[in-house]
Amino acid sequence: MAEHKGDLWVFGYGSLIWHPGFDYAEKCLATLDGFVRSFCMTSVHYRGTPEQPGLVLALDEDAANFCEGVAYRVPETNAEATLEYLRERELVSYAYLEAWLSIRLEDGRSVRSVTYIMNRNHTQYRGDLDLERQAEVIARAEGPRGPNADYLFNTVEGLAALGLHDADLTALADMVRARREG
Repeated sequence: MAEHKGDLWVFGYGSLIWHPGFDYAEKCLATLDGFVRSFCMTSVHYRGTPEQPGLVLALDEDAANFCEGVAYRVPETNAEATLEYLRERELVSYAYLEAWLSIRLEDGRSVRSVTYIMNRNHTQYRGDLDLERQAEVIARAEGPRGPNADYLFNTVEGLAALGLHDADLTALADMVRARREG
């Protein structure tokens, strides 16, 4: 893994929006080009089980698109501890790849940040699921961190609190609610 010098920037697009789990000195909106936020990773550790996998968000490569999220600046004094925490949290099965990518902050600055992108060669990659199938999985799955639906709902609420809207996630949340109520 890469060593890091100076302040650390972390790009969050899913649960890091509503549950970063680390201290930071600055938080702002940011955009990452070339990737989309997608429920394209099965979850067997947190929001599902090996017997009944859930789905979690990952950054899936898409050169024509971009992902809006949040950037956290962690002071250099906490950078290594934060990277250690993120690696333990995000690289549990190595379905994510740690990537150091350039993001645009809302004030126009461009910074290099760490983020976790989908490893399309991993067995947990499920980029082939349409929203209907994603809703079926998310509505029923539950893991050690709770119902898969809560992960989706928390992400939609976290994005809304930032003034961001993801049409696919909003539609997916409506579909999951309907399945859980019916």
